[in-house]
This record gives sequence, structure tokens and C-alpha cells, in this order.
Amino acid sequence: MIVKHLYIPFVFLSIVIGLAGCVNSETKTNTGDPVSAGLIVTDSGLGDDSFSDSAFQGLEQARDELGITFDYREPFDQDYEKHARNLLEQDHDVIIGLGYNSQVAIEKLAKEYPEQSFVMIDAISELENVTSITFKEDEGSYLIGLIAGMKTETNTVGFIGGEEIPVVERFEEGFKEGVKEANPEAHVLSEYSGTFDDDDQGASITKAMVEENADFVFPAAGFTGIGVLKEAQRQGIHAFGVDSDQFFVAEEAVVSSMLKNVNVALYNVMKQLDEGEKLDGGAQSLGIDEDGVGLAPIRLIEWTSEEQELLNDATGQ
Repeated sequence: MIVKHLYIPFVFLSIVIGLAGCVNSETKTNTGDPVSAGLIVTDSGLGDDSFSDSAFQGLEQARDELGITFDYREPFDQDYEKHARNLLEQDHDVIIGLGYNSQVAIEKLAKEYPEQSFVMIDAISELENVTSITFKEDEGSYLIGLIAGMKTETNTVGFIGGEEIPVVERFEEGFKEGVKEANPEAHVLSEYSGTFDDDDQGASITKAMVEENADFVFPAAGFTGIGVLKEAQRQGIHAFGVDSDQFFVAEEAVVSSMLKNVNVALYNVMKQLDEGEKLDGGAQSLGIDEDGVGLAPIRLIEWTSEEQELLNDATGQ
């Protein structure tokens, strides 16, 4: 079992220079106080080198560049409402929930506090004070599938999902389409672990896929996926990271990673608030064109100009 590192909760303090012009009364810039955010990560916590860490990095960037402050909670007990209420008591400008598991708590509190701004990542709400941000995961995983389809030597590759939910199914769908586009003869093994928090199970599924001759595996499974990448390296096959550049998790295995730019999305949220703009409570869906998804650098494999051209065509470059 890989031990996840923990971050100690804190609030960053800084001074923000007053903005000229009209400032939204719901933000703190009109008082000279920095804009602040309260973040609830997934129940896997920080240290996943993936989804939660990417969100945290976006707020870190906003802290360093914009002077915002933030605090966060890791809901290991899955009591999202308790942690959200705790953050609400700190009077943040926005409360951010990651993943569909936070939706019930966020929407309950959004109804209780209609003047409070909320953001949900990977879930959609119709409430006016909840801004919903989702991603076109299929567009990014299609690119991963193209690489796997072009480079597999066994014509067998694998997809490993966490929980069987729409957001992960979009990863699977795009990956399969990319593989088939590049290599109609290739076979895609697919299995769901049922959890985002079990690296041992990820390793076990990977072993089974190697026994079925898979030479590339792509997890979309949170911390479970860390086990996939580590086991791929032990087995001497290739793998792809997800959400952030996971090359350093398994440097002998990770060819590239599908970037799901939660960090960019949350940085932009904080920039909007810092500039005195009110969150609109609408829904955003971010794909390649919106810098919502993309690819990390391609490593470890020989890459021809023809293969690069096919990838460029898929990304519109």
C-alpha cells in the first residue's frame, strides 16, 4: 500500500490591492480583504497526484499570483455536509466541492444560504448560486486511446475505472474510440474497481490484464490508479496517467497523461472573484478548445512525425 501524504490545514494571509471600478458586493475586495475559498476535496484526500491535488494546485497558484486565501477539508469520513458547514463558518467567498459525492451537501447548503456562492466540479446543479464545472473527458481520453492504438504491440490494451459513474464512463468511451480509430484490430479490456481509494486493487486488476496480454493500461480511478501505474512499471508495460502529469509516479511506465485541468478551472474562478465579478451560477463544460483537457508530454516511446500529425489533427493543431 502506498502511503498518501497529508497536508496540514491552514489559511494563507495576504493583502490585495483594491480594484478600480465597480466591485461585486458579495466579494471581500471592497473591504480590502483578500478573496477566499473553502475547498472540499474527494474522500481519498490529498496526495492522489491526480484530481484532488490538481484542484489544490489551482488554488495555490491563485494564492501566489492573485493574493487570495483558502482553506480545505479532506472528507475521509464522507461527511461532506459537516466539512462544508465548517468552511461556511469561516465566511469564504466561495465554497468548492470536488466530485459528484459532494453534490447533495453542496446543494443542501446552497438552498440554506442563497447569498453564498458555491462551485461544484464534475456535477451539475440548477441552483442559481451554484456554478457547475464539468469536463469533456472523452476528448482527452480519445487522444490517449490514439497513442495506445498506434503503439500497442500485442493489440491488447486496458482501461481501469474507479466507480462506474458517468464521468468515468466518458473516460472509457473516449479511450475506446481513440484506440479503434488508430488500430481497428486492437482489443480493449475494461474493468471497474468500484473505488477511487484502493491502490492494491488497482495493482491486482493490472496484473490480470497483463496476463491477458495488455501492454498499455489507462486508469481513471483516483488513488486506485496509482496502484495501476506502479504495477505497470513492475510488470514492464506502459501506462498513462490521468488528471495531472503522473510521469513521476512511475517513470519507467508512464508514456503520457490525460490532463484534466481542474487547476486551470479553479484558478479562473478565483481570478473572476478577485476582479470583482460575480459567479453566474451557470454550467460550464470544458474540452480541448477551452483548455479543459489535454495531454502531458509524450515520453518513453519512439514517436514518428506521421503519428504526431495524426495527434495534431485530433487536437486541431
